[in-house]
Amino acid sequence: MGETFAIKILSRAAGKRVREGEIVFIEPDYILTHDNSAAIIGKFESTVPGGKVKYPGRLAIVLDHVTPAASSKHAEGHKKVREFVREQGITNFFDIGVGVCHQVMPEMGMVKPGSIVVGSDSHTCTYGAFNCFATGIDRTEAAGIWITGRTWFKVPETINIELTGSFGAGVSAKELILTIIGEVGAGGANYMAVEFNGPAVGGLRMSDRMTIANMGIEMGAKIAAFPANILTSKYFEVLHMDVSGAIWSDHDADFARTLMYDLTNIVPVIACPHQVDNVVPVEEMVGMKIDQIFLGTCTNGRIEDLKAAADVLRGEKIHPGVRMLVGPASRQEYLKAIKMGVLQDLVEAGAVVLPPGCGPCLGAHQGALAPGEKCLSTANRNFKGRMGEKEAEIYLSSPETAAASALKGEIRDPREVLR
Repeated sequence: MGETFAIKILSRAAGKRVREGEIVFIEPDYILTHDNSAAIIGKFESTVPGGKVKYPGRLAIVLDHVTPAASSKHAEGHKKVREFVREQGITNFFDIGVGVCHQVMPEMGMVKPGSIVVGSDSHTCTYGAFNCFATGIDRTEAAGIWITGRTWFKVPETINIELTGSFGAGVSAKELILTIIGEVGAGGANYMAVEFNGPAVGGLRMSDRMTIANMGIEMGAKIAAFPANILTSKYFEVLHMDVSGAIWSDHDADFARTLMYDLTNIVPVIACPHQVDNVVPVEEMVGMKIDQIFLGTCTNGRIEDLKAAADVLRGEKIHPGVRMLVGPASRQEYLKAIKMGVLQDLVEAGAVVLPPGCGPCLGAHQGALAPGEKCLSTANRNFKGRMGEKEAEIYLSSPETAAASALKGEIRDPREVLR
């Protein structure tokens, strides 16, 4: 019987053949932290007063969650991080405005095929799009890795998801992953690796793969990964990076479960409050009034997402009863959207463009909701209180659905607009 991606990559990192369920200790290639670095610094300094991080070159710190600082408390945290970066000689530091950490990491070449990356953010699993074993950890574990340079994993079992067919008009990768989560359930892949295989994988853009991998955690997955192919190689050619470390499962790998999805059968869907797996077809929600639309985040804030929305809104006006916020995933994506005229289309339609960052997604600032309001968001979570108000409701959709809904101020099926 062949081996899965998780077994192969952890075996290589551990220097021995590992098996599912085994505990292995490894040294990750990179450890990511963001604004929560301030709290991690406190744990680090209380454990090793005056100490130095073991591998400063493996640390990546991105300020993105509350940027620019929304209060003096946040500003103080940012200041603490900047001082620590200087003291420790950490070169992979990205201050406010560079972008959301999960977009910045691959842009800056800190993610590559066959690598292992951990981060103090649950959506670190995004890098599985690049054939990377990537997963989230907590703050205490992050401090431990700063000190020792290593961590442990239990080798996960693997769910194989076979993809065939191609998307129809108005349907995108967001629909696919929401459909999968709706069927598998929020805890259906707890501490398991999820592999995406099948002939349709080759037709998925890197942005599509990032959207899908990003939400692996929403079904409990430890990692969500894709094989490397020609599109992966082209992505890293631009960065002048070697992709020879790419690795993938054997054709006869032993999977715990195999699921089949024909992209041709995927339809526009929405995740309703207050769980990501509460997924229904958009057509069942048509006509529901919404107060705010949020386009962006590490899930759907790339140029492909912004352009998909702009293609719907170009020459049109957003309904006066709804406000639309746009948050590009990074400075690079922001600049692409400017050069392509995408932001002009969105702004002329009535959208408000925010700095690259996470703010509205976690309810930190720049777009908090009022009690009783409804938000249609392209983010990855719709938990109660997620956007700053427990009495508000968050619905998750694709950029196409968000843009189509902006025209009427109520949920609308994008296929009506894109036929």
